[in-house]
Formats: sequence, structure tokens, C-alpha cells
Amino acid sequence: MKAGNLRNPRLAPLLALVMALVLAPLAHAEVQPLSQIVAVVNDDAIMSTELDDRVRQVRSQLQSRDVPLPDESELRRQVLQRMITEQIELQMAERANLSVGDTQLNRALRSIAQNNDMTLDQFSQQLQQQELSLGDVREQVRRELLINQVQQHEVAGQVNISDREVDQYLQNAGANANVQYHLGHILIAVPEAPTPQQAQAAQQKARQLRERIASGDADFQQVAASQSDGSHALDGGDLGWRSGAELPTVFSDVVPEMSVGDISQPIRSPSGYHLVRLIDQRGGGSADQQREQVRRRLFERKVNDRLEAWTQEIRASAYIDNRLENSDSSGGSAQ
Repeated sequence: MKAGNLRNPRLAPLLALVMALVLAPLAHAEVQPLSQIVAVVNDDAIMSTELDDRVRQVRSQLQSRDVPLPDESELRRQVLQRMITEQIELQMAERANLSVGDTQLNRALRSIAQNNDMTLDQFSQQLQQQELSLGDVREQVRRELLINQVQQHEVAGQVNISDREVDQYLQNAGANANVQYHLGHILIAVPEAPTPQQAQAAQQKARQLRERIASGDADFQQVAASQSDGSHALDGGDLGWRSGAELPTVFSDVVPEMSVGDISQPIRSPSGYHLVRLIDQRGGGSADQQREQVRRRLFERKVNDRLEAWTQEIRASAYIDNRLENSDSSGGSAQ
């Protein structure tokens, strides 16, 4: 069975991101210096003014979630990394002639407004009060929907969950089938086919970060926002609530043995080294709904596993000149 639509990890925080755009201070109204190129992604450029705008949005989003802000340079680096990945995905959407119709876009905007207890007219008025354009927000949402289509086609559309997999999970899970876990996550990525030195460096970095967090010298969310290569980094590494079936495969043997508040040792996967924090734990849903829940969550888990690896692959195959990162190193070269 192929499950339905992929729940894009970027679409989950999209509502908060758009509202951060609405509620953020009017930094864009100030006089801006001449924009410079901060990154080249294949044939496209990312400008410093675009990066400044996104950093402002993310900063406001983190503050609204009470996530301690990372160092400004680390935040800019992290935001630019996400923008580079998004640009690659949008280029893939263009090559595939993908599009987002007005009906789909209006439905998404109404959903954003409703989730913030507004009508679409009230939402538009709120934007106007902040001297922002509904057209700009529509364009931002359109980009996210295009990215979701690309990920749906390239990743989720290739995932199949069989009855046998559901049966096997239920047999193995036993009494823990409906337990849910609230998780934090930090990923220190490694390149595809890393050298032993690259893998060792990533593992050492993960260990050092864990020691800093465990000793109280650093905050988990702040470290995630500044250092993690995971898709939820700019949410403070918050993966939300997940059942045992939703756990990424590499976590499934570790998380059930953890106590609330624990941080795992570095966990190796093809994507790199992971740190997982068990924020909370609770019982799951009705046993009558268990089978369908397991099927859906196995699908989501398999998609999430593949999405991380796929992201690394498309970045490795693209031409990337990260001038912000290269300016901080001596003689750094483009990917």
C-alpha cells in the first residue's frame, strides 16, 4: 500500500513561519545596503537581502517558541543552508514543470488564517498593518507547496507499506505499540560515502555537543538551532510527538529504553550522527485504530528516513558556492 501525501517537514512549521513574518519588527522598512550574492546554487543566486529577511523571520519564530537564540553568525549559516536546499528543490520543480494552482494556494492560505483564528480578509488586513504584501506571503507558501510536490514525487511516491510490515511491527511492539514519545533531535551530517576522517570528525562533534548539553553548559534547543543539519533544526530540533511506529528506524531500539530527560549517545546512520532527547512520553490512542495508525506511521517513518538521505544526495549533485561559509574559512571551495 502506498500511503497518501507526504507531510513535508517544512510545512509543519510553515504556519508559525508565516505568522513570524507578520508579527516580526519592520526591519525591511529600514534603508538596506546594496545586496550582495551570498550563495550560488547551480544557475541561481541567493542575495544577502533575501538571507536577511529569512533570518529575521526565523529569529521571530524561535522567539515565539521560547527557543534560546543561537549566535547570529551560526543562525545565518543555518538559515542559508536551508535556503540552498530549498533552491535546489525549486529548480527540480521547474525542470519537472510542476505548478501550484490558485485553488490549492487559496486553500493553503485559508488554512493558515484559520489556524490563527482569522478569516482570510483579517489575515490580509494584518499583513497590511505590518506593511507586508499578501502577494509576498502567497509566493512564500507557493514555494513551500512546490517543494512538497517534489518531495512527494521523489521520496514519498516511492514508499510502500505492506500488510506484512504492519503485522511484524505489531508483533514486535506488543504493549508498547501505542506509546508516544516527544523527541528533540540533532543531526551532525556526513557526506555521501564519507572518508574515515570525516566520519570520525562528525562523531567527535556529536559527542562534544552531547557533553556540553548534559553538563548544562549548553541548551539543547539552542544547539539544535545553530549546529544541527536536521530538517527540524530551526524549530529547536523539536520532532513533536511520535508513536513507536513513527520513530526513525535508527531510533527505534534506543528511544524505548530512555527515560524522560535523557539524551542518547551519538547514533550512527547513513546521514550522520544523531543525538536524541526524550522530552516526554505518554500512552497512545485507541486499540481499535491501532492498525491504521501503525500503517500511516510506518509510512511516515520510512519517508523521513529516506528524506534525510535524499537531501544529502541532491546537495552533493548540485553546484554550490556558499560564499558566506567560504568567507569564514581559508581557501574553501564550492561543492
